[in-house]
This record gives sequence, structure tokens and C-alpha cells, in this order.
Amino acid sequence: MKNTTLLLFLFFSSFAFSQTAIIKGVVKNADKEPIEGVAISVKNFGTITNEQGAFNLKVPANQKITIIISHVAYELLKKIVTIPKNKTYRFYPVLKAKVEKIKEVTVVDKKKDAQGMISVNPTDITKIPGANQGVENILMTLAGVNNNNELSTQYNVRGGNFDENLVYVNGIEVYRPFLVRSGQQEGLSFVNGNLVENVKFSAGGFQAKYGDKLSSVLDITYRTPKEFAARINASLLGGSATVEGLLLKNKLSALLGVRYRNNSLFINSKDIQTNSNPNFTDAQLFLSYLVNPKFKIDFLGNFSLNNYNYTPKTRRTKFGTITNPQELIVYYNGKEDDSFKTTFGAIKGNYIVNPNLNVSLTTSVYHTTEEEYYDILASYNLGDVNADFGSNNFGEVSFSEGIGSQLNHARNDIDALISNAQLKATYKKGKHQIDVGLKYQNEDIKDRIKEWEVIDSVGFSVRPPNQFSNNQPYEPFTGAIVPFQNINNQNHTNIDRLIWFAQYSNTSYWKTNKIWYNLGVRSHNWNVNGKNLLTSNQIIYSIRGQFAIKPDWQKDMLFRIAGGMYNQPPFYKELRDFNGNIVPNVKAQKSIQVVLGHDYSFKLWKRPFKLISEIYYKNLTNVNTYTVDNVKIRYKADNNATAYATGIDIRLNGEFVPGTQSWISIGYLKTEENYNHLGYISRPTDQRFKFGMLYQDYVPNIPNIKMYLNLVFNTGVPGGSPSYANPYDYQNRLNAYKRADLGISYIFKDAIYKSNSSFLKNFKEFSLGVEIFNMFDIQNSITNTWVRDVYSKQFYGIPNYMTQRVFNVKMDIKF
Repeated sequence: MKNTTLLLFLFFSSFAFSQTAIIKGVVKNADKEPIEGVAISVKNFGTITNEQGAFNLKVPANQKITIIISHVAYELLKKIVTIPKNKTYRFYPVLKAKVEKIKEVTVVDKKKDAQGMISVNPTDITKIPGANQGVENILMTLAGVNNNNELSTQYNVRGGNFDENLVYVNGIEVYRPFLVRSGQQEGLSFVNGNLVENVKFSAGGFQAKYGDKLSSVLDITYRTPKEFAARINASLLGGSATVEGLLLKNKLSALLGVRYRNNSLFINSKDIQTNSNPNFTDAQLFLSYLVNPKFKIDFLGNFSLNNYNYTPKTRRTKFGTITNPQELIVYYNGKEDDSFKTTFGAIKGNYIVNPNLNVSLTTSVYHTTEEEYYDILASYNLGDVNADFGSNNFGEVSFSEGIGSQLNHARNDIDALISNAQLKATYKKGKHQIDVGLKYQNEDIKDRIKEWEVIDSVGFSVRPPNQFSNNQPYEPFTGAIVPFQNINNQNHTNIDRLIWFAQYSNTSYWKTNKIWYNLGVRSHNWNVNGKNLLTSNQIIYSIRGQFAIKPDWQKDMLFRIAGGMYNQPPFYKELRDFNGNIVPNVKAQKSIQVVLGHDYSFKLWKRPFKLISEIYYKNLTNVNTYTVDNVKIRYKADNNATAYATGIDIRLNGEFVPGTQSWISIGYLKTEENYNHLGYISRPTDQRFKFGMLYQDYVPNIPNIKMYLNLVFNTGVPGGSPSYANPYDYQNRLNAYKRADLGISYIFKDAIYKSNSSFLKNFKEFSLGVEIFNMFDIQNSITNTWVRDVYSKQFYGIPNYMTQRVFNVKMDIKF
């Protein structure tokens, strides 16, 4: 009898055990960010989510069960389901942040704030107006982030330049073009705003797990589709299309985005009459295949082709003062044909070894071929403008101070192949977390730079600066006719890099105060070699840390301190000096940084607001000084300077209008450099004051009408001098940069506003809008054109104005 009972027990137990199913998915918060450490339980079965918010749980089949989702910082979620035998139920819950009031103390999730990361709402990326709509357009409204060129997606952060920023897409570092010298050549940013799920940005003091740059990190995550959807955006500037969905029994998710842009609308608004066709196209594909509950493979691919065909005709630029007005008249011959082609591919395998350990391997290849070809002859007349209102020639040039011509020639090519492999692992036990990584990268770069400029003034060929002493035309000068500027070089350079990092993080309590901290170390070894180059091998180490505390106070405040060693080994552009020569022994630029931050969340008008303030200081050594012309950076490649940057950033964001997020940013910066012990002078990025505002509103009686305002004021930076000028002799500043972009949209249909129209029944979303760029038609300039009067030996700097007021019409459709 006992044996029979035992056999029956084993039989029914094995039968019950075989009646199982699987629940799998990803848990996210309201900002579509994955949540780690969420408890998933069904009866006696349970698990927790990993760093990506993913979970996998075996549960009883063919019976009604209750799935319980719980986390200390989020509200409890329950769901009742019945799953057939041997089937997989996919569940993607979105948790709401928990707000528990205990003695008037608010408890919320503060992990991102403790890490000093700023989050951007992905839905705002395609709504906020700007000449270059996208993630970078929103970043430039933040304190500490600056750019005085609306046609460029590059940005300076807290005194750094464009080359000092890290950009990651799905954990893979992406790069900016090499040869681009002006914003109107630049085209599309790598980041496609229609594909984005999460945006995190740090303006300094970031963790050791991020790379070796001096200024900032932008961490982008593309979304993994959950269902079929399609979106079309169209405007006078171009358009985009996005398609996403699930394939192969929901194991494969696909996200495809295609974009086209034409900048003619902006270029034709300048004071130069042209025949131009600057068109930019790219396509991106993100695939994610779930091999099994523990193993996933991702692929990210990109192809972009930017063609910049530019034929200037004439230019008339008035400048000067009311009492001394002047005008530059230029007639052009020639054209410019540029081409930038980029292909990029990355494969990532992610394996969940156990609930505590996650391992990933990523390989990627980036290939770019760039051509910059131009021959442009400019014949100019610089003169005084007749300011006599009663004269018949009022407003016309009455006296010519300079007559001459400039011939600019370039045949620049670059072919860069960057390939790497990276292994990462994350181990988490309770509130302890360890991140480690190892990366190998090879950079194979072939470069030809051949450009010269000949200047003629009243029949005299102007000699190169600071090379010849003569008194033309009063005294004869004999010698070879040489260009005013001339660079002719070819390079083939290989750079090998071996990088590793290790970081420890923890969340704990000090008495009743919650604390977060992490400490990490990085190592970067690089070897430079190439044709006719002496091999150079160098290694650096960096230590970084963060600490944050949320006091157990009635007021919701958080304090943090972050800093350490932030070093930047030279990339190819930093190895190349003013004459195009490669200097292989250029050292890493080094900085010691400290960031003190404070967050204060409060209620105003019974709506949530947050005040974020940060004070920072950077001490830089081995500085590789440079000049900036529009967006083109040229380095001295000698590490013969020291520098510092210090300032304060303040941002107030919240619901200025109920149901919408807006913010106001104010920043103060001072950065100076000391080259070769000549004394401290302002760096090219010394933008002292910044005011930015992003404001969203709607018409109360017609909430379908939305308004978006993007307003920026930046004080002028040192600049506008010729690239060959000594910055110690030229410390003038450009005028302040002032710009306001306005967007107004009418929402015919979306998730909130429904419509019974038969025309809209097949659309999930449909909206039409207008945009006004540079609403107040302010003349901003970022560089100067230099012309010379041979008799007075005087150079005149004529401002190159940016875009004027431009109108745009746009349409957004989602299926």
C-alpha cells in the first residue's frame, strides 16, 4: 500500500510538473526605461529582472494564475492569466513610480539623479522645432551645452570642443565625420530620433564604464518593437519613414528607419546667392533575435550618403556701424562638390548566465569615405556705403577701400576603417553590482589633404603671413609666387587600442539616509604606427567615482559629488598638426574634474517641479590647443599647454503648463588656457553666459493645438580670426548668438484625441504643423571672411551670417 501511494505521488507530481508554461518579457517604467531588480512571482515560483529589465519564469499551465510584479520604488501590479501547456506568454508591464508618504516624506526612484544623468523624453525629439531637429537640438537648450551654429548637430560641453563628447547607440560608440568644415555640409546626425527609446546625458563626472573623453556622454537606446507600426514624417526640408514589427513567431523584432534631408531652404536664406543641392540620406536597421530565454542577438546597421553640391554666385554683406557703414560685394566663379559616405554595422550577443550574471560580446565596423573638392574664385569689392539719406546713391558703395580676389582650391580625401570587439559582464548580488569590460580597437586611416589659397589685391599676389618682409607696392619684391596658404600632405596611419575597465556600485543606507556610490578604474593603451612614422606606444589609467545621498528630510532633496581622472587619448584628428603632418607621440589630454550637484523636487501651483544645479571645476594638462573655423577643428599636436574650466549650471523644469514639461536653463562658464607659458587667455569655447528655454503649451479651449518654443541666448566666444593668426594677438569675441524657433501643430488624432472621421480611421496619429526658424530674424555670425587692402596692409573681417527667418510646413502620420 505504501509503495502504491508513493508511485501515485510520483506519477501525479511528474504529471503536474510537465504541465508548465513560460512567462517572459521586460519590465519598464513610464519613461520606457528598463527596471532592474523587479520581483516576478506566481504561487511558489519567482525570479527578478536583470539589468535590461528582462525576466523569464516557468509557471503552471492550463490553470488560472496571478502574476505579481513588485518593486520597492514602484506600485504593485497584478495580472491574471491562463497559459496553455508548453506555450510562452510574453508580458511587458509598465510600472508607475511609487509615492509613499510617511510622515510627509516622499519616496521615489532616484537612481538616475544619483548618477548625474539627465533624461530626455523621446516623444519630444521630433516635436521640438529646430534647424536640425533631433536629440542634439534638445541638448542645446541645457545649461553647459553650447553651439552657435544652428546647421550643425555638434556641441561644446562645459568648455570642451566637438571632439570631446562620447556618443553611444545601444552601447556602441559612434563617430562624427572627419572632413566637415561647415554646418551646412554636415547633414543628418547619426541618431535617428524616430527610433529612440531612451536618452541619457551627462555633462561631466560620468562613470568609469563610459569611455575616455574629457567632456560628456550621450547614451542612446533604440527601442525593441512590440507590435507592427509605421510612421511617416514629411516637411519642406525632407522626410522620414519608420517601420517596425515582429517576425518569426515573435522571436525577431525589426526596426527600420529611412531619412532624407535637403538644406537648400536654409542655405538660400543666407546673403550668398547660390545654386546648391545639399542632400543627405541615411537608412538604419535594428534587429533583435531571441534565440532562447537566456540568449539574445542584436544587429545595428547604418548607411548614409551626404552630397554637398554648392555653386556660389554673388554676395552682398553690409556691416559696420550707423556712422561708418560698409559693404562687401563678391562675384564668384567655380563650385564645390563634397561627398561623405558612411557604412556601419554592429552585432551584439547578450547571454544571461544566471539571475546575477549577464555577459555580452559586441563587434562593430565603421567605414567612411569622404571627399572635399572645390575650386572657387571670389572677386570682391570692399567699400564705404553712402549714408546720405538725400543722395540718389544712398545705400550704394561710394568709395572702394579694397579690390581683389581669392582663389581657394582643395582636393581632400579620407578613408577610415574602425573595427572593434568588446566583452562586457555585469554581476549583481542584492544591492551590489560589478561591471567589467575589455575592448580592442583598430583604426586604419588613409588621408590626403591638398588645399591652398591665393589672394590677389589690386594686381598683387599677397605673400604668406609672417614669412616675407616687403613694402609692396612702394618697393619692388622679387621671389617665387607662392600661395597665401598651402597644405599638401598624405598619411596612412594605424592605431591599435586596448581598453579595459572595472567598476563597483552599491545602494545602501546611512542611518535613515539613502546613499548611492560607485568607484571605477579604466586603462587605455594605444599604439600609433604608419608609413614614414615612428611607432609610439602609450598607456594611461583613470580613476573615477560618484557619491550621492538623499537625506531623510521632509523636503525632497538629493546631493551628489562626482569626479576623478578624465583622460582623452588622441584620435586621428588630434595627431594631425596645422600642416597635415602626423605627430605619433601626441600625449593624452588629462583632466582632474570635480562636480557638485543638488536636486530639489517640489510642488508649485500644485504641479511637480525640479531644480537641478551643478558646480564644476576642471584642471587640464597636456592640452592640445586648437583653432575652430565654423565646425572645423585644427590641432597644434604638441601638448604644450595647460587649461582650466569652471562654472555653474542651473535648470528648472516642470509643468509650467499643466500636463506639459518645459524647462529654463542658465549657465556660467569660464575657461582659459596657457600655451607655452605665455599666460592665460580665453579658449575658443569660452562661452561665458548661456540661457536656454524649452517651452510647451496648448490652447485651453482647443487642446489639439500645441505650441513648442525653443529659445537660446549665448554670449559670444573668442573667434572670427584667421586660422593662421596668433590667438594671443587676437582675442576679440564674436557677437552674442540669439535664436528663437517656434512650432505650432494641430493634432487631428492620437492616443488621447480620438476622431470619428472616415479619413482618419486608418491612422493611429495624424498632425499638421508649421515652424518658424529664427523667428525674430536675428543676424548671427560664427566666422569672418578676411579681405585685404594692399595699400593700407589692413585686413577686414566681414561677418559670415547664419540663416535668416525660414518657414516650414510639416506632417506626421502613424499607422
